[in-house]
Amino acid sequence: MHIRVGFGFGGAARPDDHQTFGHLVDDLERLGFDSLWVSERAGGATLDPMVAMAYAAGRTERLKFGPAVMVLPGRNPVLCAKALASLDRISNGRALPAFGLGIADNAEHQAFGVKRSERAAWFDEALPLIRRLWTEDVVDHHGERFSLDGVRILPKPVQDPFEVWLGGQAPSELRRCGRLGDGWLPSFTTPDAVADGIRLVSETAAAHGRSMDPEHFGALVPFVHGALPERFAQRLRTRQPDLDPAEVVAHGIRGLRSRLEEFVSAGASKFVAFPLDEPDDWHATVVEVADELLPLQS
Repeated sequence: MHIRVGFGFGGAARPDDHQTFGHLVDDLERLGFDSLWVSERAGGATLDPMVAMAYAAGRTERLKFGPAVMVLPGRNPVLCAKALASLDRISNGRALPAFGLGIADNAEHQAFGVKRSERAAWFDEALPLIRRLWTEDVVDHHGERFSLDGVRILPKPVQDPFEVWLGGQAPSELRRCGRLGDGWLPSFTTPDAVADGIRLVSETAAAHGRSMDPEHFGALVPFVHGALPERFAQRLRTRQPDLDPAEVVAHGIRGLRSRLEEFVSAGASKFVAFPLDEPDDWHATVVEVADELLPLQS
């Protein structure tokens, strides 16, 4: 099993100025992290993920990058496919497409222009269409939301196949990953939940004549330097009322390694360490995370 460790940011932790973000990207490349992940919040103070990934692509030679995760409902699938293919092309195959439905937040739903009740159907039509645009010379498609005649996108992605990771933990999201995804990257989760999720994703994939690479399961592993920000605590209480936040959010960097080892035992091998609060020193935080976790990479 090849263990890979990435680093992500978003929410209250947002290195959003040129110097801070540039130095963070440089540190991740120099220290040997596998990837950089940037969250998407249309109404938040985070950088736009496509812009942040393009900046990282131009500043590095080895580092991969992905959105954690990019909201698909509300996006034009042709333009989305074009942007991600272009990003993969200019980075020589380092883009990691990852999609989700978006958080349960009215402001976010308004920003993307899709009602909560319509997100799943939008996603289920858009993702297969995006895959076709990446692989087929010319695409004709007539669905409930999109109608295309003779559409093509060029250039094509460098990666073939251009694999898509999905987030989510609800049974419907896990089944969607089995039907449509190539990898699963949940957040705010436990090793037991990951083990159960891997089984459901794999079973659903098999039922649809697909197979999931056993090394394409992972977890986003959040940590805090101080107290857990209240909005994250409230979100956890809403999503998983019986769960102790300490089970899914590590306090401090020390101890992250043992948490990842538990996820490895559950069957996961791809990880993103994700600070939920703003560190006093981004460089020191990244170095400490590297010292704690990168020895696990194999």
